[in-house]
Amino acid sequence: MSRWKGLPGELDPCVRQLVVRLRRVKDHSGLSLRQLAAKTGYSTSSWERYLAGRSLPPREAVEAMARLGGDDPTRLLALHEVATEAWGKAADPAQPGTGHGTEPGAGAPRPHGRALRIALTAGSVALVLAVAASVLLAVRLTDGEGRAAAAGLTATATTTAGSPEESDRPRYTCRAERIEGRWYAGNSRTMKAVLAEGHAGPEVAEAQCLLREAGLSPGAVDGIFGPHTKRAVRDLQKRAHLVVDGIIGPHTWKALRE
Repeated sequence: MSRWKGLPGELDPCVRQLVVRLRRVKDHSGLSLRQLAAKTGYSTSSWERYLAGRSLPPREAVEAMARLGGDDPTRLLALHEVATEAWGKAADPAQPGTGHGTEPGAGAPRPHGRALRIALTAGSVALVLAVAASVLLAVRLTDGEGRAAAAGLTATATTTAGSPEESDRPRYTCRAERIEGRWYAGNSRTMKAVLAEGHAGPEVAEAQCLLREAGLSPGAVDGIFGPHTKRAVRDLQKRAHLVVDGIIGPHTWKALRE
């Protein structure tokens, strides 16, 4: 197991998450930096910069690392998409807290410990909610309650009276309107949330509404990212000439809201 040096404190959390994951994959592969360079076509010094957080690896390098380490390339590429967005903002001289002629983000203020703890807590809560949503989906499919989810398409996002399971289930509605050149459906205004099959919540409902608005068929607007929603996302990505992976990231959100 490699003994890694600490990453720069000012590194964006999205970039940090990608680098930490790449380090784990590299350790799992058992390859040295020289072997990694020989197998991927990227130099040893390049990999040193990538794994130290000083430079953002290209998409092809991330995909090659996933293949060599036996990791899921879909998840790594989704992290890379978000990290690329954050890195681009840090590299923009117009953004506050950055300087000219330095590594992106080098002039950004170091985040306070309390803010970091809040971010970590929020990430943990999001993970727990995603797992709980997956379990709820399996139970609903087993009990034949898919029809109930479809019936909730025109209901509001408040809970309704009925059985305990029905009263705890959120209902979503699509209220599409165009604001400052972008479409919104009234469930979420996110442009960055990364969503994939198995996720659930208002962000998923927002994407489902926008997919319907685009003339695609995500199934019921129930806030659950299932096979029908994934198929609709892939159709949208083909139409918009994006990477067709069925995962909603910043670029797919942009296509949804245009």
